[in-house]
Amino acid sequence: MDDLSHLEPNRPSSSTESQWLQRVVDRLCSNLQRDTVVRETTLQLQQQLQADRVVLYYFFRPWKGQVVSEALSDRELTILGSTGADDCFNDEYAALYEAGRYRAIDDTFVDPIHECHREFLHGIRVRANLAVPILIPKGLWGLLVAHYCHGPHAWLPAEIEQVRTSAKRLAATPSICES
Repeated sequence: MDDLSHLEPNRPSSSTESQWLQRVVDRLCSNLQRDTVVRETTLQLQQQLQADRVVLYYFFRPWKGQVVSEALSDRELTILGSTGADDCFNDEYAALYEAGRYRAIDDTFVDPIHECHREFLHGIRVRANLAVPILIPKGLWGLLVAHYCHGPHAWLPAEIEQVRTSAKRLAATPSICES
């Protein structure tokens, strides 16, 4: 039989094709590992804190992101896919989180917060909020956030430390750290 490979000039060699396929498989495995770790972390925190909602907010470009994972006490509280308050989150807030700052709000009705942030939180039914940065070598990767929706919540130091520890663990996960 004749060799017809000359009729397919743009076809990669089998070695190149194998390398490409291996990169795709590696990427899929990495994404699956990341998604599993995130899902387990949010669920564990939601249960331990008995919070109404724990979410991971991922920044897909500077200060633009969305909720990519959540654990809920009630399905009616879902905000999965929400893009957040982009008008409120600016370079100033990002710099604070990049410096390791976390934000605990016991009661969105009375705590001193920017009105834009208050309106955003009320729009997603948040009464108490704890936001902790997920910091990787490249900078702010995302926020790990716990919400109480049905009433205020006085954040205990142990609860804050628990969320901070979980955020650090996420940041150390290779599929996140290297992204």
